[in-house]
Amino acid sequence: MNMMRKKMHRGGAAGPRQLIVAISPHATVSEQFRTIRTNIMYAGVDRPMRSVLFTSDIPGAGKSTIAANMAVAYGQAGKKTLLLDADLRRPTCHYTFEAMNQSGLSAAIVNDIPIEDFVKKTEFDDLDLITSGPIPPNPSELLSSKKMAELMGSLAAQYEMIIMDSPPILSVTDAQLLSKQADGVIIVTDVENNNRDRLMEAKDLLEKADANIIGVVLNNRKVNHRTSDKYYYYQASNDG
Repeated sequence: MNMMRKKMHRGGAAGPRQLIVAISPHATVSEQFRTIRTNIMYAGVDRPMRSVLFTSDIPGAGKSTIAANMAVAYGQAGKKTLLLDADLRRPTCHYTFEAMNQSGLSAAIVNDIPIEDFVKKTEFDDLDLITSGPIPPNPSELLSSKKMAELMGSLAAQYEMIIMDSPPILSVTDAQLLSKQADGVIIVTDVENNNRDRLMEAKDLLEKADANIIGVVLNNRKVNHRTSDKYYYYQASNDG
């Protein structure tokens, strides 16, 4: 699986911060996000991929930015898409989409409220957002609850693709728990902090949870930079 990513835009008139697929849809970096989208489709030949979990080995790898851009890419393809911020420890999707976060996933689980009540429309056609909601004291317990499984079942009936953002797998157990709710898992790692032993440990933890690992994205690798380019591009690669 190959992709490229730019040093992300930090907001302003051009659009929401970090969403390069929306800001520059014809850029090489955006095309590479679409390539990942295609590869995810081919990864589900026998079982169509309708939910993909993005995690990382350690914090700071860029998994939330990649997940958000992938959600936009699916929406651009006309797929009814949901971006679900299931990182109940350090959520970021509400910042990326400039949305309120007083209510969201955590509130839906704790208060036993239909998850549909927390769906937020985005400025992008065919893309909805559910933010994390208030940070709870017991994220793992909420994510492994029967209510969480019921919510995912309800959402699966409404969307063609669900993109899930989760915490780093070597930090907490949340990604292992969430992987049970996803058709596929993609691990994001940063080129500067990439470590084979950590990646193997992350892979082992996911496999113990019977996760379907469909790819590894190596983030922040600069390639083919020309001084005339407006943006810096970064390459990522798949070893699965």
